[in-house]
Amino acid sequence: MNSRARRLTIPLTGALLVTGVIGATSGAQASASSPGDVVSSSASETPVEATSFWSPERMRRATDASRDLDLSVKGGTASKAAGRPDGKAGSVPPIGQEGGKTTKSRSVNLPNTVGRVFFTLPGANPADPKSWKYCSGSSIQGKYRNLVATSAHCVYDVKTNEFYDNWVFIPSYWDGDQAWNGKNPYGIYAAKWFNAHDDFVVKEDYDFDYAFVNVSSGYKVNWEKGSDGKWKPAIKNVGRLGDNVGGQGFAWNQKVKNDIFSFGYPAGLHPDGDKPFSGRTMKWCYGTAAAMPAAPQYNIQEHLGFKCAFTAGASGGPWLLKYKNSTRTGYINGVNSVAWDTDKNDRYDRISSPYFDTDTYKVYKAAANRWTK
Repeated sequence: MNSRARRLTIPLTGALLVTGVIGATSGAQASASSPGDVVSSSASETPVEATSFWSPERMRRATDASRDLDLSVKGGTASKAAGRPDGKAGSVPPIGQEGGKTTKSRSVNLPNTVGRVFFTLPGANPADPKSWKYCSGSSIQGKYRNLVATSAHCVYDVKTNEFYDNWVFIPSYWDGDQAWNGKNPYGIYAAKWFNAHDDFVVKEDYDFDYAFVNVSSGYKVNWEKGSDGKWKPAIKNVGRLGDNVGGQGFAWNQKVKNDIFSFGYPAGLHPDGDKPFSGRTMKWCYGTAAAMPAAPQYNIQEHLGFKCAFTAGASGGPWLLKYKNSTRTGYINGVNSVAWDTDKNDRYDRISSPYFDTDTYKVYKAAANRWTK
């Protein structure tokens, strides 16, 4: 790529972050058992509180966390260290999607593990629609089948130095025009523990823009509007996330040039104002990863990317290595982090992810061994 070309990048939720201190969140507490590079904090709400917060109306009105900021990045070349393993390659196999039904999109069977993440901005009035935000994410294999992989900027707002509130994950989310049941076919799973790398939390370093969230057992929710016009939830415990939809595998220290499927729920605008996606259904991209240019504004030196026109809302969606249509499983080897306009036509044409290395594995391992109810 021409290093002199103007490149516009933006986090796929649009949320720009600043440095922060763990423990600033009201009701959150750091885990004393986490390794030195791992920041873990408990969610502020109970699972029932977070689940009951997200009525159909609020989900429909949630938006990506966009900001009116200058996010352009000029020139630059990829770091020589970009995408290089810092140790032995490793992987954790996926678990099957028990009871799942195949959803087809052209020639690709969409994975039940992928869904939308909803949250509210910390320190904001949760009743204010401006606080209702979303990302993408995926169930990933863990010891207790309770783990979601997403981007760090989908769990932590370093602009306020706090983790997000009312954080839930809905696998196979579908905002259809039929019954409410179609929107949470496998239940809603509320965050219990957030796990991220301290270089993202403390240094705003998007080379560490990944997070793993331990969720509580899920609830199947049916909503009915009462005579007062308010939505009222009827909830039923449906058990662990991994038991219901399975979990993707995890891979780190892999070679750079791998063929990747990416999934997510894009909904934001291109820089030229075009809005090709609604965020109501899952979308996918496919390409061969390669090292991306450095982006000093985000401290990016080691991102990988490939051609894809995803917009805001797709952040946190998984990059799946060795994805199999028959089982709808593969190995998460990245997450949607930043959208790029590399040919200066005001259209996003690439997505990028941090390179998953030993640091990523440390965060994953801490989260994968954490139990929740």
